Amino acid sequence: MLKQFFIICSGSDTDILDNCSKGEQNKYAGIGATVFFTAVMAFIAGCYALYTVFDNLYTAIFFGLIWGLLIFNLDRYIVSTIKKTGNIIDELIQASPRILLAVIIAVVISKPLELKIFEKEINQVLLEQKNELTLANKNQIAEQFAPTIEGLNNQITSLQQEIDTKEAEVNALYDTYIAEAEGTAGTKLLGKGPVYKEKREKHDALLAELQQLKQENKTKILDAENQIATLKGDYETQVLNTQPIINNFDGLMARVNALGKLPWLPSFFIFLLFLAIETSPILAKLLSPKSSYDFKLEDQETTVKTNVLQNKHHREVMLKTDYAINDRIYTDIENEDELYNYKRKKARELMQLQADAFYKHQKNVL
Repeated sequence: MLKQFFIICSGSDTDILDNCSKGEQNKYAGIGATVFFTAVMAFIAGCYALYTVFDNLYTAIFFGLIWGLLIFNLDRYIVSTIKKTGNIIDELIQASPRILLAVIIAVVISKPLELKIFEKEINQVLLEQKNELTLANKNQIAEQFAPTIEGLNNQITSLQQEIDTKEAEVNALYDTYIAEAEGTAGTKLLGKGPVYKEKREKHDALLAELQQLKQENKTKILDAENQIATLKGDYETQVLNTQPIINNFDGLMARVNALGKLPWLPSFFIFLLFLAIETSPILAKLLSPKSSYDFKLEDQETTVKTNVLQNKHHREVMLKTDYAINDRIYTDIENEDELYNYKRKKARELMQLQADAFYKHQKNVL
């Protein structure tokens, strides 16, 4: 049962193989098994590749099954259409487009399996790329907010400097009127005289201005700090909103690109393995000598071809003969006086009827 199934997978004529040797049947069963297991590998590779795209197991299995059946049908067609002619040059020319198609199929099958085999290494490359993208994303977002935050910080610094300058002036006046009261500076008269009162009044006025300035600038500083806090909150929100996009940067194309950053030699050998599997049925048919199955298949095809050509030639001869017979018949009829007189009589009657009809018509008109 299994042998018969693999023979069907090889695309060979089972009726002819039934009359061939066991060795011939085993050869085509081996070719069919290669075709079948290549389709199985295509199914697995397609499921994995599509799972990375759709992220749904049932969808991946459904489309993977379709992909496996498509590869199975293509491989079966490729193997079944290669005919043994006994001329290696003709066979190579006949098989060259099929070998090219087999190479393409090998690439398509091997690439998803490479992604699965080197999954851990690819994940490491993707992690590094995600970290780089995260830092770059934060820097790009920060560039949107940095000028505004820097301007607000400069404004806070300027307002604080105004307070510090005014406070230094007040402290200087305080020291001046205290020194005047102690007699250590100014008039150097001990006591609270007119000069002391004048300097004290300047100090008090400037102190009131300082209190007013502190109140106004603190309000402005608080407002600027609130704006900075809002901008920082917006920055964090934007970072959080864009981070999932970076976290999901592990699709099929990203993994293929990550695979390209790994050493090429292991991937190349895996590709060669699948190329050997995919082309092995074709090479087996090309390298094997012309066997009994090939002779019987050729005999069957030439028999049909000969029969078709014979029927075609027979129909052409019949048509040619029919033309010749008709030509002779009409030539003989052409020389008969009886037929001539009969047609002459009928033509005369017809012309008379036409003349009568024309006369009646003209008469009605007048």
